[in-house]
Amino acid sequence: MKRILLDSATPFFKGNMHCHSTVSDGTLTPQELKELYLAHGYHFITFTDHEHVVPHPELNDDRFVAITGAEYAIKEFPEQSTLRNWDMKVCHLNLYAKDAGNDFSVCYNEKADHFSHGEYRKNIKKPDKNYSRVYGAEGINDLIRQANENGFFVAYNHPRWSLENYGDYGGYEGLWGVEIYNTATNRAGLYEYDVNVLDDMLRDGKRVFASCGDDNHNGKRLGLRDSCVAFVMVNAKALSYAAIVDGLLRGNFYSSTGPLIYDLSVEEGVVHVRSSEAVEITLSTRGRRSDIAMAEEGKTVTEASFPLCETDGYFRIDVVDAQGRRANSQAYFLEEL
Repeated sequence: MKRILLDSATPFFKGNMHCHSTVSDGTLTPQELKELYLAHGYHFITFTDHEHVVPHPELNDDRFVAITGAEYAIKEFPEQSTLRNWDMKVCHLNLYAKDAGNDFSVCYNEKADHFSHGEYRKNIKKPDKNYSRVYGAEGINDLIRQANENGFFVAYNHPRWSLENYGDYGGYEGLWGVEIYNTATNRAGLYEYDVNVLDDMLRDGKRVFASCGDDNHNGKRLGLRDSCVAFVMVNAKALSYAAIVDGLLRGNFYSSTGPLIYDLSVEEGVVHVRSSEAVEITLSTRGRRSDIAMAEEGKTVTEASFPLCETDGYFRIDVVDAQGRRANSQAYFLEEL
């Protein structure tokens, strides 16, 4: 029996899962961001402005969907800035609304929200009392739980920039995904490719997805260099809010900084992959068993087949092109195939 995991017969929609606009500390308006990303082949943006939820239904049309979200920070020392205390640990979470109309800033904290001002702040839909954010697994898990209960799914952002290690993120529960690549931190000089964090969680039995995002602010330091680099490709039947979110929740997508995965399937215990031109396609598993299809010097590979072993636990596929850019599939647990 053939199990199709990614299917070129169904459309793929390209999106940025982490984006900041003038609604918080970005320099481009939501409309300007829409135009910029459309020009680079994107179909949707998740607007994750800091500390409060703001939908952008005015941007939606037959070419583009604006996904509602926000980025929250839980800091080791709440009164200090991460831009001044360079050694402080922090946990950043992206909250994505399952429903396009969800504009409730769950777990809102007015002191943490120094990004909104004046009359605008009065219009934020928030709890009656400030939510007290407590750094550490217990406090972070409570925020994740409340976000999930209020119609959001949650991604764990840029672990390396956050200075967190397994002793920290190993205790987090209820996450939808892990940001394995972050353009802004890479462009700023901090290499943030955290697929090992994903594997840490997967090997603990957590069902988390591999996500990525630009985290673009388009400020003076980077300009447009933190935009239109990282993307997810969602395999969905239509370009609509509901279809994109459904694809994300089901894991019907992959993450990339360049290469494309066209088809991914399993048939009679063999994984089959078809991709854009690459120098290598690799299979990773729960254990140390792995496999690779490597191009000869000066050539490329565009497909590979890998036999599975019943002890693999799960497998995931990485595609690497000649520029070192990567596409990462989700992890697929053998017991669920």
